[in-house]
Amino acid sequence: MNLRLAFIVDPLDKLKPAKDSSIAMMREAARRGHEIWTIQRQTMSLHGDEVMVGAVRIQPQRGDAPWYVPHGTEPRALREFDAVLMRQDPPFDFEYITATWMLERAAAAGVRVFNHPRAIRDHSEKVSICEFPELITPTLVSRDVAAINAFIDTHADCILKPLDGMGGARIFRVRADDANRNVIIETLTEDGARTLMAQRFIPEIAQGDKRVLLIDGEPVPYCLARIPKAGETRGNLAAGGRGVAQPLSESDLAIARKLGPVLAARGLLLVGLDVIGDRLTEINVTSPTCFVEITEQTGFDVAAMFLDALERATTR
Repeated sequence: MNLRLAFIVDPLDKLKPAKDSSIAMMREAARRGHEIWTIQRQTMSLHGDEVMVGAVRIQPQRGDAPWYVPHGTEPRALREFDAVLMRQDPPFDFEYITATWMLERAAAAGVRVFNHPRAIRDHSEKVSICEFPELITPTLVSRDVAAINAFIDTHADCILKPLDGMGGARIFRVRADDANRNVIIETLTEDGARTLMAQRFIPEIAQGDKRVLLIDGEPVPYCLARIPKAGETRGNLAAGGRGVAQPLSESDLAIARKLGPVLAARGLLLVGLDVIGDRLTEINVTSPTCFVEITEQTGFDVAAMFLDALERATTR
């Protein structure tokens, strides 16, 4: 069964073939004989209940320069595709939300959209962990400066981060005796105008911030531990962390097995859990990554597991 697949992605020339999970998906899909189309979010428009796009059919290549051959842009209705994959990176701004509204109309008309746009919109990648309090470190979501200061006083060593950040941007480790504590809180909250997340610091970050992938509710058997560089508390690869693939631990598996069926039932075909030690820290649903690093280091073909799930999902 050959499928016509559409990937909503960042500009093609900005994707990095050496590590981009969307490219890994496209290459595996093309290997199986599926048609690969790409869409830039700004080309989407809603005509009544019909979502129209400017779609570019491409042929993925194995080399890095170029990694694809384009075959021109065509106006298309999303209903012409067997599956649409929303793989646009944040920021999760109003334009992103608007895209989910459009995609939700397409889904209501029968288009298979992964991850489901309503699930993407409803799952804050930071705040959604609070649905599972037994799995997380002590956490506060607030813009109340007094409440944030009281949290830091109680837990002594904390991480503060904005709710809309990615890649480790604007994440601060703040101790109770930090001379810069007040200015950090003022900066992140914009003097009380914006909400942040505070979490008790988890020392196991030294062993890595683990990305655990769930595909249709099932865990990939390996995670990528993103280990901070010397002098850092952030393991994010974008912040200079080093990615080391490793088998899931028992606690990783326990978290994955608890969340997997719940999230899959909500239309989240691909999820990236962030785990430090045995604590859940984020639930990533927009464009989870780490396919390439895990596959290269372990030999386990993550893209093949994903395509198996996608093919099953298009026939349900």
